[in-house]
Amino acid sequence: MASIAGKKSGLTWAVHVSVAALVLLWLFPTVGLFVSSFRTADQISSSGWWAALFPAEQNEVYRTSDPDGTRVADGDQFTVTGNIFEGEPRDIRSWGVSSRDVSAYQPGETADMGDGESLTLQADGSYVWKGNDKQISGRGQRVFVTATVPPEFTLQNYATILFSGTGQDNMGKAFFNTLTVTIPATIIPIVIAAFAAYALAWMEFPGRALLIAAVVALLVVPLQLALIPLLRLHLAVGIGKGYMGVWLAHTAFGMPLAVYLLRNYMFGLPRDIIENAKVDGATDFQIFTRIILPLSFPALASFAIFQFLWTWNDLLVAKVFLIDATGSTTVMTNQIVELLGTRGGNWEILATAAFVSIAVPLFVFFAMQRYLVRGLLAGSVK
Repeated sequence: MASIAGKKSGLTWAVHVSVAALVLLWLFPTVGLFVSSFRTADQISSSGWWAALFPAEQNEVYRTSDPDGTRVADGDQFTVTGNIFEGEPRDIRSWGVSSRDVSAYQPGETADMGDGESLTLQADGSYVWKGNDKQISGRGQRVFVTATVPPEFTLQNYATILFSGTGQDNMGKAFFNTLTVTIPATIIPIVIAAFAAYALAWMEFPGRALLIAAVVALLVVPLQLALIPLLRLHLAVGIGKGYMGVWLAHTAFGMPLAVYLLRNYMFGLPRDIIENAKVDGATDFQIFTRIILPLSFPALASFAIFQFLWTWNDLLVAKVFLIDATGSTTVMTNQIVELLGTRGGNWEILATAAFVSIAVPLFVFFAMQRYLVRGLLAGSVK
C-alpha cells in the first residue's frame, strides 16, 4: 500500500484529460467568435479567425475614375492617373479587368481593352488609364484586384449590435428585449420556488408528500406539450404575446426544477438550527428569511445560472409567447436566426451577436461562482 500512496489512478487521469478536452472544444469556437467580432466582413470571408493577426489576401472590385477632370489630352486620346485604393494600404498581387479572369495581370503590366483603351496598374494601386473621350467619361473601368490587406480590427460591430436603432433588424433593441425577458424570468421563479421549497422541506401539512411527488412528475413533462394550451390560456386572460405572458411561461416551466433543487438542498440543512430557532420563538417567516435563505445562497445561485442560461438562449418560448407581427419585442436568438436565414453575408454582425449571446451568460456565471464554490465545498464536507 505504501508503494502506491500518492499515485493517481488511471481513471483520475482519464477524467482530467476528458475535462480538458471538453473545455478546449468549447473554448475554440468561443475564441473564434470573440476574434471575429472585431473583424470586418471582408476579412472574415477571406481568412479564418486564427489568421487575424497576419496580412490576408482579399479579392475586391474597384473602378477607375476621373472625378476632378484631371485627364491629360494626347491627340484624340486622354490619360488619367490616380489610385484605386484612395489612401488605403494595399499590396496588389494580381489583377484583371474581367470577372472571368481576375488574375490575368501582374502589377506593372498593361491591359489592352481594345479600341485604344488600356490600363496599367502598379502594386500600390496607382494606375494609368488611357482612352478616348467616350471611354474616359463613362462610369470607369472595373478592376478586379487580389491584394494583401493588413489586419484590421474595429468596434463598429459592437456599436451596431448594442446601440444601433435601425438596420440589422434592430439588433440593439433585441439585446435589451432579451434582458427584459431574462431578468424577471429568472427572479420570479426563484422567489416563488424558495417559499415553496421551505414549506415542502420543513413545514408539516396534509398532502405534502403528494405535492413533492407531483413536482417530481412535472420534471418529465415535455415543454412542447404545454405550449399551445398555455398560449390559449394567456390569450383568454389577455396576457398573450407580451412580456407578462413570457415571464409567466418561463416561471411555469422552470418552477418544478427550482422547487426540486431548493427543497432537497434546504432539507439537508442542519435540523438543530431550525429547531433551536423555533424554541426561541422564531416564526416560520423569520426562520426562512434569517436562516434558510442565507444558508441556501449556493443553491439559489446554481438555479439562477440554470434559469438565466435557459431563458437567455431560448427561442421556442419567445416565438410562441412574445414575438408579435411588428417585431418590436423580438429577442436576440430570433434575430440571429433571421441573420442566418435571410442575410447570411453579414458575418461580422452574426459573429458579434453570437459572441454577445455567449458572453452575457458567462459574465453571470463568473459573477455567481462565489456562491457556487461555497455550495460545492459545503457539499463535499457533508
